[in-house]
Amino acid sequence: MTRYADDFVIQCRSRAEAEAALAQVGAWMTEAGLTLHPDKTRIVDATQEGGFEFLGWHFEGGHQWPRAKSQAKLKETIRQHTPRNNGKSLSEIVSRLNRSLKGWRACFDHGRRYVYENLDKMVRRRLRQILLKRRGKRGKPNGLINRKWPTAYFDKLGLWRLTGAPG
Repeated sequence: MTRYADDFVIQCRSRAEAEAALAQVGAWMTEAGLTLHPDKTRIVDATQEGGFEFLGWHFEGGHQWPRAKSQAKLKETIRQHTPRNNGKSLSEIVSRLNRSLKGWRACFDHGRRYVYENLDKMVRRRLRQILLKRRGKRGKPNGLINRKWPTAYFDKLGLWRLTGAPG
């Protein structure tokens, strides 16, 4: 059983074992004068496509990663810290980003690496867009811009990476 406050997941080896566990929990809840939430209570085979979500995580096929809604919240936070017309210094922007990135990663550690890599790329892309705008340029960062301001450039600024590398 994995439990957090009044939310929990019971892992079983078979469907029959899961059904027995559900019946047992249902009886225990009834004795306590409580009820299982009908929409949230279900038996799921986490090895199959679709998996399930629990406390901000998506579990599927023996793996876990932050669910789409959790990633979307972080992306929105990143966007709020990195508007192209941001008048703050790059070091201040990085400092504010770092607080959000570290906090989010503290909640969502041990997931699939590609999720964190994609979010790191988004952060650097947004910072490059600020740098382009400050130089009077338009458009999206491309290969040339990525070489002008490589990942190492942001490492030197102290940008914290979700993948756990320099910063």
